[in-house]
Formats: sequence, C-alpha cells, structure tokens
Amino acid sequence: MRVRAVHHIAVIGSDYERSKAFYTQVLGFTVRSEVYRAERDSWMGDLYLNGRYTLELFSFPAAAPRRSGPEQVGLRHLAFEVDDVDEAAGELAALGVPVEEVRTDPHTGKRFVFFFDPDGQPLELYSA
Repeated sequence: MRVRAVHHIAVIGSDYERSKAFYTQVLGFTVRSEVYRAERDSWMGDLYLNGRYTLELFSFPAAAPRRSGPEQVGLRHLAFEVDDVDEAAGELAALGVPVEEVRTDPHTGKRFVFFFDPDGQPLELYSA
C-alpha cells in the first residue's frame, strides 16, 4: 500500500450552522456542497480550503461531547499553516475565539498557538 495524500478531515459539530460559520467566516473555508440526511437527522458539508483541502463537517442530534483536551490518546489536533502566527492569533482573539499564548517550538524555532472551535476542538496555527 502507498498512501498518496490525506484526503479529508472530518469534524462533528454540536450546532452545524455555528460550526459552518466558524470554519468559513473565521478560517476561510468555502462550502462546496451540503446535504441533509433525513434518515440520520444529520447535516454533512464538504468545506474546502484553497481548493486543496477538504473538511467534512457533520452534525448528529445526540453526538457526545469531546471527553477531554488534546492530551488524550487519539487525534490530538488539526494544524493550519499561516504566514504570521502572532497576527493570526490576534485576529482570532478579536473575533472572540479562545486562543492560548503564542509559543515557539523548541525543536524548529517556529511560532505556534492553539485555539478552539465552537465545540472545544483543539486547533493550531503554525508559522510557515
């Protein structure tokens, strides 16, 4: 087997419209398609970033909340590359998005910061 690329990332939001607004209006994704699946009382949207990356956004009526922060076995966080971490963190904070303190990666010397989507999903900005 040869893995060629990461195809998509899937996120479940407790409020589809709120999560869609966050990923589109705050992070700049665009909606490629949306479908309501009546049999599951669930929305599914394909959100694109720069025409290259796909984030599948789901809603389910009784989805359990995330059990803990990023220090748990399993997927830890999703990281986005930006040109200026400090500037981007300031933009997020100005929009009311919870943002931690900007730090420097001791191994790479790059700046990074953690922030959170409306459901507390840990996300990261990492300098280019």
